[in-house]
Amino acid sequence: MADIKGILFDKDGTLVDFNATWLGIADFMAMDAAEGDRWKADRLLAAAGFDFASKRFKPDSIFASGSNMDVVELWFPRLSDEDQMLAVSRFNEITSVQGSSMAVALPGIVESLRALHKRSFRLGVATNDSTSGAEKTLATLGVAQLFDAAFGYDAVANPKPAPDTVVAFCDLTGLKPGEIAMVGDNRHDLEMARAGGCGLAIGVLSGTGTRDSLSPMADVILDSVADLPDFLAARVSVPAG
Repeated sequence: MADIKGILFDKDGTLVDFNATWLGIADFMAMDAAEGDRWKADRLLAAAGFDFASKRFKPDSIFASGSNMDVVELWFPRLSDEDQMLAVSRFNEITSVQGSSMAVALPGIVESLRALHKRSFRLGVATNDSTSGAEKTLATLGVAQLFDAAFGYDAVANPKPAPDTVVAFCDLTGLKPGEIAMVGDNRHDLEMARAGGCGLAIGVLSGTGTRDSLSPMADVILDSVADLPDFLAARVSVPAG
C-alpha cells in the first residue's frame, strides 16, 4: 500500500448521497418510462432494485450500480436497437441534467477530497453514470478542479466491473494499476479494482452496499470517504508532488 499514488472513486453512494440525490430522479425516470402510470412505474422501480419497505435501493441492484443502458435493457427488453439508443439518450439527459443539479455531497467529502489533492494524489471518478453527468456533478459539488478526469460508462468500451476505466486512468496519469486505490460502495467497484489489478480495493458504507456485500472483495471497509485521508496517512507514503 505504500506505493498508492492515485485514487479512483465511484460517484453515487461514495462521493454523493445516493438516496438524497437519486430517489426522486429514479421515480421521475420510472414515471417517464411508464407514461405516467403509477402502478407500472412502481413495478419498474421494484425491478431495478428499489425496496419500498426501506425506501432504499438494494445493494448491487441495477439502479444502484448499473448504467442507463442496463436500466433500458431491463425496462424495455423488446426495443429495437435504434429505439433502445433513443431511450438511453433520454435517460442520459435526465441523469446528466437533474442528477448533477440535485447532487448532494456526503458529509465531509469535499474537505477530504481537498486534503487528498493537497497531498498530490491523482484523483479520478469511475462511474456507471454518463461522463457528462459525472463531470457536471463534480462541478456542482465544487470539486471538479481536484480531478484529473471523470470516466462514465460511455467513456470506455466496457464499463464497471470491467477493468477498462483502470486502464484509461493509468494511460492518462502514467501510473501503474498497483499504484491506484479504487473506492466504492458496490461490488461492481471492487470487482473492477480486482480485474484491473489495483493496489487497493476500498469499500465504503455510505451508499447502498453493506459490510456483508462488500467484505468478500474489499481489502478494507471504511464508513465513508471522509475517513480516507486519515486511513491513507497512517498506511501510505505521500506521493511526490
